[in-house]
Amino acid sequence: MKILLVNQAFYPDVASSAQHAADLAAALAGSGHMVTVVTSRRAYDKPELIFPKLEVWKGVRIERIDSLGLGKAAKWRRALDFASFLLRCAVKLAFLPKFDVVIAMTSPPLVAFIASLFATWKGGRLVYWVMDLNPDEAVAAGWLREGSATAKVLAAISQYTFRRSARIITLDRFMTARVLAKGIDPAAIDTIPPWSHDEAVRNDIEGRRKFRGEHGLEGKFVVMYSGNHSPCHPLDSLVEAAARLAGRTDIAFCFIGGGSEHAKVRAMAESRGLKNVLCLPYQPIEGLSASLNSADMHVVVMGDPFVGIVHPCKIYNILRLGKSVLYIGPAEGHIPDMVGPALPCDWFYAAAHGEADLIAERISTAAASPQSDGEAQKLIASGFSAKTLLPRLAERIEGLTETTVPEAKNAAPLEPSGVQ
Repeated sequence: MKILLVNQAFYPDVASSAQHAADLAAALAGSGHMVTVVTSRRAYDKPELIFPKLEVWKGVRIERIDSLGLGKAAKWRRALDFASFLLRCAVKLAFLPKFDVVIAMTSPPLVAFIASLFATWKGGRLVYWVMDLNPDEAVAAGWLREGSATAKVLAAISQYTFRRSARIITLDRFMTARVLAKGIDPAAIDTIPPWSHDEAVRNDIEGRRKFRGEHGLEGKFVVMYSGNHSPCHPLDSLVEAAARLAGRTDIAFCFIGGGSEHAKVRAMAESRGLKNVLCLPYQPIEGLSASLNSADMHVVVMGDPFVGIVHPCKIYNILRLGKSVLYIGPAEGHIPDMVGPALPCDWFYAAAHGEADLIAERISTAAASPQSDGEAQKLIASGFSAKTLLPRLAERIEGLTETTVPEAKNAAPLEPSGVQ
C-alpha cells in the first residue's frame, strides 16, 4: 500500500509523537509498504534546529516543510508557528498524489483536519491517531472558553475529522470514553496505547554513573521528571515539595525536557533559591537510557482535568527500567488503572495536586527505603512494549483496503451548529 503519515514532529526529533511516528513508519516500510511522511523541518522544541528538506530513512521517504520558528515563549508565537506549518502543510498535500491510507496525528491541532480534507479530495482511508484531544485540551487548559464561538467551530472541525476517519486510534479507556461521548461509532475505534522505546531504553549502569557524575548527582537520591512540561502536567506541587526538602543535601530534583512550562519551573526554582533543583533540556534518544537510569524515583504528573485528553506515555519507559514511581494526579486515570492490581507495593507512591507536604513525605520515605528489585514494574511494562503494541497498530492499518470513503454512518457535513 501507499501510506502517508502527517505530523509536525518526526525522526530525528526527540518529541514523543515523533519517536512513536518513526517507529510506526519504519515498521510499515519494513513490511513492504511505500511510506511517505510530511513533517516540519524545525525541531519541535528547538525551532532553530533545521532538518534536511528531503531524506530517506529506513525506507521511509521524509518530506519536510518550512514554517516559522518563533518558539513557545508566548501563546501568540506558538499560534503563528502552528498556523504557518498548517498552511504550508495544506499546500504540500495539494500537490501530492492519492495514497491508499493517510495516517493523521495531532501535532499541531487541526493537522488531522487538513489530512481528512486531503483524503476526501483525493481518496484513500483516513486513520486518525489521537495523541491528544482538541479542542478539549484547549478548553481544559483555559486557553479557550467552553461554549464560545471559536470553541464551537473547532469542535465541529474535530467532529468532521472523527466521522471522516475509517479508523480511530485512542490511547486509553478514558480517551475512548471521551470519543464515544462525541457520538462516534464504536466499531471505528481501537484503543492501542503508545509503547515503550524498547531499543533505546535499557538498564545502563555505566550511563547512570556518567550522567550523575556530569551533573553533580553522585551519592544523591534523584527524583526526576523527564518529558514535556505543559499545563497538562502541572509541576507546581513538585517544586513546592523540593522547597520543603531544600535542607536535604542527599535528595536532588531533576527536571528534563521542554515545553511551555519548562522555563516556568526553572524560574520558580531560581526565585526560591533551590539549589537542589536541576533543569536540563530534552536528551537525545541515544542518551535516553543514561538519563532515565540516573534517577532513583521518576515522577509522572497528570492534571486533574486532562484525564482522557492527554496520555502519560512516559510511564512505560520508567516501568521498563524497574524504577520507583511518584504519581501526582487524580485517583482515577490510566496510571492508577495500570498499577491497581499491584497495590499496595513498595515502588509506587501517589499524591494529589496541592499536597506538597505529602509529596515531600513520600519522597523521604522512598529515599529511606530499600529499592524494589523492579520485577513487578517490568512485568506491567511488558504489556506496553513495542514488541506487543506496534504490530497491533500496524495490523489495523494494513487491514484497511483501498476504498473511497467510510460508511455513511461515519460521514457528516462540516457544520458548526449553534455558532451565532
